[in-house]
Formats: sequence, structure tokens, C-alpha cells
Amino acid sequence: MEEGKLLAASLPTVAALAYLGDAVHSLDIRRRAVALGLAKSGRLHEFSARIVNAASQAAILAALTPCLSEEERDLCRRAANSKHLQRPKHASDADYRQATAFEALLGMHAYLGNDDRLRELLDASYQCLKGD
Repeated sequence: MEEGKLLAASLPTVAALAYLGDAVHSLDIRRRAVALGLAKSGRLHEFSARIVNAASQAAILAALTPCLSEEERDLCRRAANSKHLQRPKHASDADYRQATAFEALLGMHAYLGNDDRLRELLDASYQCLKGD
């Protein structure tokens, strides 16, 4: 069995990885909001909500895809094509699928303890939104 397939077999489901990745991304953005000096709860929430949503996460994944390894792209494809996704009312199907893929990518690295790669992806994702 190829190494990538062996790794995929030992991972939780893409839904579980996306669940974990959603928490990782949300926490990272909340930390950045606090580090920027935002103090009022409304401003903190507004900052986070602008970034942690399906449309933004889909845009992030599109920008990051050329920098992903084949194994990472494969995981993203599997997550985006998962048959168990239920789209929320506030997102398009395409954005929701890509956002799930982005979250699963973060979740995979968090689950495996790939902290350096996780930090690279989180930093790059934030830079994508800032336009730097």
C-alpha cells in the first residue's frame, strides 16, 4: 500500500477532520483578533465572522491549492466530494464544499500533530484575506 493511502486509512473521517479544522481555524482567527487589540465582543465577533465562513474559506483554499502537496490536495478532493455534507442556508453548495475541504486540511494537520505545516497554512490563509 502506498504511504499516502496508508495515512488516509489511519485518519478519522473527513467530516471529523473538518470539525477539528473548523475549531482550529476559528481559534486562530480569534487569537489574531485579540492580538490586534480588539476588545469589544461585537468587534471581535464581526472580525471573526468575516473570516470564518464558507465563502472566505473557499477563497482561501483556492489561493492555497497550488502550494499544497499531492496528499493534501487528495484529502481536499475527498472532503469536497463527501456525500454527507449538508449545506447551511447562508452558503452556496460550491463554497460549502470547498470550505469543508479547507477545514479538513487544517484538521488533518492538527490531528497528526504537524504543527509547523499547520502554522504555515494558517499564516498563509490569513495573508490571503489581508491581500498581502
